[in-house]
Amino acid sequence: MSGKAARRRAREFALQGIYQWLLSGNSVPVIEDHVAQVTGFDKADREFFVSLLRGTLANVEALQAEFVPFIHRSVDELSPVERAILLLATHELKNGLDTPYRVIINEAIELAKSYGGTEGHRFVNGVLDKLATKLRAVEVSAAKDTGKA
Repeated sequence: MSGKAARRRAREFALQGIYQWLLSGNSVPVIEDHVAQVTGFDKADREFFVSLLRGTLANVEALQAEFVPFIHRSVDELSPVERAILLLATHELKNGLDTPYRVIINEAIELAKSYGGTEGHRFVNGVLDKLATKLRAVEVSAAKDTGKA
């Protein structure tokens, strides 16, 4: 399986773990063990999954503070799926600088289409576009200058 597909699966499993944490409040080790037993986990990039899950859950308040200015309702009014996707993507935008911002946004949109509500992907896209302009200003600006934004 390609590295890209393994990373995509890792994002899916990280999303499931974050979602589980939002609903249950279980500890990270319990969630990691639970997710690792899900069918197909062996095809995910385990190291990337652990990094995403732990990095996101260790910084929930700070990550929410980044995207809250771009949502027009309280965090508590977001669906757990949208909230989990925004947390995951915000973590990656801030910390996964080796991954282009457009890849992170596209992956988040795909997660929202697969797991979220009907228009959830549009909401996620709108929030992350604005957030990327803030967190990755140089990269977004360069993409616009070359016509690749």
